[in-house]
Amino acid sequence: MQETTSPTREGFTGYTLKLIAVVTMFIDHIGAVLIENGIFKNPNMDLTQTFMGITQVKLWGYLDFALRVIGRISFPIFCFLLVQGFIHTRNVKRYSFRLLIFALVSEVPFDLAISGEWFHPEYQNVLFTLLIGLWVLTAYQKAFGDPLKQVLAIVVGCGASVLIKCDYNIIGIVLILIFYVYRDKPKLQSLLSGFVAALQSLYCLGAGALALFPIRNYNGERGKRSLDKLFYWFYPVHLLLLYLIYLLIVKL
Repeated sequence: MQETTSPTREGFTGYTLKLIAVVTMFIDHIGAVLIENGIFKNPNMDLTQTFMGITQVKLWGYLDFALRVIGRISFPIFCFLLVQGFIHTRNVKRYSFRLLIFALVSEVPFDLAISGEWFHPEYQNVLFTLLIGLWVLTAYQKAFGDPLKQVLAIVVGCGASVLIKCDYNIIGIVLILIFYVYRDKPKLQSLLSGFVAALQSLYCLGAGALALFPIRNYNGERGKRSLDKLFYWFYPVHLLLLYLIYLLIVKL
């Protein structure tokens, strides 16, 4: 007897959303690490030369801006996927532990890529933001029916994100909460999350709001699971790779 499989719903699976987030993040980091930290800070590069009447510094600047605009799409998607993971996971503690391990593993590659230093306490990688967001969601859910405790969980989470100086800090926690609290009100969720994402990315023309297009086309299916671990490893590995390329640039 021939097996039948259920048809895939239209739209993006969780796997596809992860892929979009990872690719746009990688594009963003090319601009941040290789152009802003590499080319622009390399004293040996002459950026005053012109091409078709435009100086190289302007050309690199235009390219960097384009890369950073595209990169604003990634973080809101990661926040949305974190909420989906929280809602559907069978073991929040294991989910939290995995995020903690990869946040710690990624910190040295992140510091090297962003600052060129092995240890840079002024700025922590985005996995710490997602981890704190997950802890806030856990405390918020456990305090259901007690608004005071829920507010306290939010305040503590936002405070922790600022204290350790993690990427996106308070705005990241707020965005995660919006995706969770208004999960059953998609229109209001889109309005609020789009506003916050646009506000966070004003320097890139509010491009963070573009993330709502793939998010709103999420079909509720997880998609491929075979590459789940690869997505976690991609974060520290791609940062380390970009740092190695950065070293080649600054030594030109």
